[in-house]
Amino acid sequence: MRRKEKQIIDRKEIDAIIDASEVCRLAMSRDHQPYLVPLSFGYDGSTIYLHTAVSGKKIDFMEANPNVCFEFEHKVALVANAQTACKWSFSFESVIGEGTVSEVVDTHQKNAGLAQIMRHYSGHHWELNPKAVARTRVWKIDIRSLTGKRSLQ
Repeated sequence: MRRKEKQIIDRKEIDAIIDASEVCRLAMSRDHQPYLVPLSFGYDGSTIYLHTAVSGKKIDFMEANPNVCFEFEHKVALVANAQTACKWSFSFESVIGEGTVSEVVDTHQKNAGLAQIMRHYSGHHWELNPKAVARTRVWKIDIRSLTGKRSLQ
């Protein structure tokens, strides 16, 4: 990271940013074509869980190339400067990482991944409808690297 003074090294702080984020942006590539999509997610401290429909463009990309990049952000605010255009900026906390995405096919693990997603947004455990779970694909990202950055004004 070029701006070392903005780097977040403490894993607890990185986890807190992920936990406070509402969206995971997932970047993928297939045949030299990039694709970026915002997703709901669950995070258990070591794995990111995602869900999809049965088919779609992001599935095509994930199956073609399981290497992904992801991004989370929190406390984003525009910092304006009434005097100088080049002094406008953003205040933020962010996490960028890389990993390998794979489908979760075991029913027990699939339920656990969906429960983690629901826990992220609601704060509690839900009983999931087995028919709905059967119509949903669940994916996990095994994290290879995480980098945190903070620029608060």
